[in-house]
Amino acid sequence: MTNGSTRNRLKQKVKSHIPKDWLTEIRIAYRILMETVKGINQTGFLINLVIITTMAAILTIFGAIFRTTLSFSSLVDEMGGTLELSVYLEPQADINGTMKQIKKFDHVKRVTFTSKEKSWNELKREIDMPDVENPLPDTLHVKVDTMKNIDSVMTQVKKLPDIQDTGYAREWAQKVEVLNKVSHTVTLVVMVIASLLTITIINNTIQLVIQSRKEEIEIMRLMGVSNWYIKCPLVLQGAVYGFAGALLAVIPVNIAQKYLQMVHDHFSIPVFGFAQGLVVLSVILIGVIFAAGGSLMSIKKHLQV
Repeated sequence: MTNGSTRNRLKQKVKSHIPKDWLTEIRIAYRILMETVKGINQTGFLINLVIITTMAAILTIFGAIFRTTLSFSSLVDEMGGTLELSVYLEPQADINGTMKQIKKFDHVKRVTFTSKEKSWNELKREIDMPDVENPLPDTLHVKVDTMKNIDSVMTQVKKLPDIQDTGYAREWAQKVEVLNKVSHTVTLVVMVIASLLTITIINNTIQLVIQSRKEEIEIMRLMGVSNWYIKCPLVLQGAVYGFAGALLAVIPVNIAQKYLQMVHDHFSIPVFGFAQGLVVLSVILIGVIFAAGGSLMSIKKHLQV
């Protein structure tokens, strides 16, 4: 207890004599950077190379799957835009009035009319029909902005007068929506796995650095050096590994994005806005944040500062 109190008093005494000016802060920042470089050098070239390439492989997998998910989401939105809600009218319906009312609804992009005579003639051209009276109703085709808004628009349409029935390819839309959810879930799972692997790799690396510098760190603590000064170089070392791995991962991710862009162009599918920049930024942020977080976790676990 007495030794602990003496150590704390010594730390406070040392801190009180440290000048607080901008030049001192620059020197401290410089020393932290030098300690970070020292830690990287002590780890060794081969180990550093293995760490960075492993993280690059993990981040490449995440980036490729994330980019594919964005492309699939664009495809789903495009298919949802082509999916139309069919509105069947009563025989004496006010067609123009009903169209004007539907156009006022949110998420409705376009409303077109198909007469029952036209529908009947097209049906007879496609299949051999007996000579009977036309049983088909007049139909309005309502185009909705995205697939997820079809049900809400259909609910509003059903409340209007002169509406006999409504319908759309519900089963097909539900299957596409399920696939979209699965792709998002896979991306989330891969992100979690990539994060855990990154944290584990950095945790083990920083543990080796701490063990190799244990005596040096203990001396700094006895001299009254602040905890953040000891932690900062180790956290920065992890962040450097994450950043380097992310930069390396950006190369194959951009190649994958190039081929996905060709697929978009071939099938005339609009690209998700800012997809390329979003993927690159996500890869870098995950690499840096989780690598730095892994370092901090390792410090707290293996170093009592």
